[in-house]
Amino acid sequence: MYIINNIPQLHHEFLINSTEILKKDRRILGVTAGGSIILNQMDEYSDLDLVIVCDPSKYDAINKERKSIAKNLGSLLESFTGEHVGESRLLICLYGPPLLHVDLKFISLNDTDERIEDPIIIWERDSILTDNIAKKKSNYPAPNLVWIENRFWIWIHYIAGKIGRGELFETIESLSVLRNLVLGPMILYKEDARSQGVRRIEQYGGKNLDKLKLTIPQYDQKSCMDALKAAIDLYEHLCEEMVKNESIYINRKLIDQVKKYVHSVEKIIE
Repeated sequence: MYIINNIPQLHHEFLINSTEILKKDRRILGVTAGGSIILNQMDEYSDLDLVIVCDPSKYDAINKERKSIAKNLGSLLESFTGEHVGESRLLICLYGPPLLHVDLKFISLNDTDERIEDPIIIWERDSILTDNIAKKKSNYPAPNLVWIENRFWIWIHYIAGKIGRGELFETIESLSVLRNLVLGPMILYKEDARSQGVRRIEQYGGKNLDKLKLTIPQYDQKSCMDALKAAIDLYEHLCEEMVKNESIYINRKLIDQVKKYVHSVEKIIE
């Protein structure tokens, strides 16, 4: 078993104890750890991200038993599946006391080649995971600038309309979505960090962090409009630096019309 140092004692104990339990199930072929543990960034506030790799012929059965398997690993308080983050294979668990958040993802061996990172193999039968993972490189996705540009200005129009109507909670939520889907990933990618929404952006945001702060409004129409304009300015600034080598269609007519609309809403709420 691979022993990981420099992680909190609570996480370490759960990792070792749970792996010893899981390896007794012959349907399970290995256990890997991902997330912040790979980057040596774990602290007492970190989640523990474990992937449980299963025999493909037994995967369906194990998938039905996920909650009972999780319960067997420790003092499970509650768990739920990860459809809200687009990952139905994920079981999000809270153990304790003391409280520990553990993400358990159950996958088939056949799925190990499609991955965004190279995990730490905690335990495996023979060298089955090592051999399988070596077949294909991981690919952590960069922000898709074409996808973003195709959507950004329509989102801006939508948010401006909500500001004009006075739907400020919807506005604040929508600006948060912009930070998570667009601005945060672009900033982090530019700084050669993992573009995971706004995760750890306080650490890696660099000179654009202060500009990102301006996109956070108070519950006030003018503040929301100022935040929206700050989001536009930051996006265009980031695009200037990032799209030079990208084949991206810039719809100038769309941008011009949306900016005029934002300006018209700003005049109304003044």
